[in-house]
Amino acid sequence: MVQGQLKLTGKQKRFLRAHGNRLRPIFSIGKHGLNQAWLSEVVQAVDRRELVKISLQQSATVTTTEVAAYITKHSQLTVVQELGRTLLLFCESSNPARRTISHGVFQL
Repeated sequence: MVQGQLKLTGKQKRFLRAHGNRLRPIFSIGKHGLNQAWLSEVVQAVDRRELVKISLQQSATVTTTEVAAYITKHSQLTVVQELGRTLLLFCESSNPARRTISHGVFQL
């Protein structure tokens, strides 16, 4: 069970959106929708990178709102932004050596 999502201030969200602006989506959701295996891969990627973009394909049977609700219900990931068919996800890395973005977020 998830203990709770990280509550970000507006300034922290702006900081993350600025960093996410140049990222390309590394995961996509298609007609097969959401499942736990897909989510575990996303969680691992966010743990390595701290900030990840995912996109919904045209054939997706779910909306970005449904994807955001699924992610926040079943993981510790924070949905920073929903824009069109794209989501920006953040979580502090479990490895202190990879916490490059979170240092900037938590100093705000």
